[in-house]
Amino acid sequence: MGKDFYKILGVSKTATDDEIKKAYRKLALKYHPDKNKSPQAEERFKEVAEAYEVLSDKKKRDVYDQYGEEGLKGGAGGMGGGGGQSQFQYNFHGDPRATFAQFFGTNDPFSVFFGSDGGNIFHQEMSSGGMMDDPFGFDGRGGGVQMGGFPGGAFRSQSFNVHGSPQRKQKVQDPPIEHDLYVTLEDVNTGCQKKMKISKMVMGQDGSARKEEKILNINVKPGWKSGTKITFPREGDQVPGKVPADIVFIIRDKPHPHFKREGSDIKYTAKVSLRQALCGTVVKVPTLSGELLTISTANEVIKPHTVKRLQNRGLPFPKEPNRRGDLLVTFDIRFPDTVDASTKEILSDLLPMDAS
Repeated sequence: MGKDFYKILGVSKTATDDEIKKAYRKLALKYHPDKNKSPQAEERFKEVAEAYEVLSDKKKRDVYDQYGEEGLKGGAGGMGGGGGQSQFQYNFHGDPRATFAQFFGTNDPFSVFFGSDGGNIFHQEMSSGGMMDDPFGFDGRGGGVQMGGFPGGAFRSQSFNVHGSPQRKQKVQDPPIEHDLYVTLEDVNTGCQKKMKISKMVMGQDGSARKEEKILNINVKPGWKSGTKITFPREGDQVPGKVPADIVFIIRDKPHPHFKREGSDIKYTAKVSLRQALCGTVVKVPTLSGELLTISTANEVIKPHTVKRLQNRGLPFPKEPNRRGDLLVTFDIRFPDTVDASTKEILSDLLPMDAS
């Protein structure tokens, strides 16, 4: 039994040419293998193309309506008037992309969105936070997508026709240019904005090159971890035949005089003498806000592994800035370099012999 081309396109047998074009446009975009990665997409794409080629051609459609697919392909007798047999015979060329290209007026419009250079342009918009469900509504900085001028209201991208020929060399993007951006823990604690001046080469419309300076604003969010990357797409030098490189800033912790970062916790090391460790003392602990906190160890012995945890005095959590890590206070116990004989005798009498 032959294929039902009307069913494949989802139209009735009385469908007009415009209805057939509209149905093909919708299904071809839906099942194009560069967009639809499902296993059956390529076969459906091919079926839709063949159905369109038959039903959009009046002569082919008339034969198909009368004799079906077999008659269309010359497999049935009695075609034509006067008892003679028609010489008409049709075979699908098997290239649905050619049908797609002829309909939309370019070798393959999907290369705009899924090809090498087109993908970079699309990524530029996505990097700015935009997720695009319908690429045909895209009007990026590379130029707008214009509707009309082709059958059924098909589109033509004026800015991307340079990529129409598969023999043309695709533009290659230079590797990202990375810079370390050192920020203080105080900056990470509250968040801040950094302004970075860059100098790059830009190309004029007449092909001349000139140097241009630009200020890039970097919004450091509270709690950002070292290693966080901020990307500015295509802000590198403009070179003929190449896509400008992305500029990437990598957050790094600037060394702090008091604290060391451990994730969202910060650690402060207090220096105490052996006497203070054994007999107790009061320790003043600085904080990122500038406030001094007091810790008393009067009723305990400070050991080398002793840690005091001051809750919610650390850095904000990157994804939950209302929550904070802790301030960890560790101790550096300073032992004397020498102990005289009389002191040793006193300590020997006072301190226990059992090392456990």
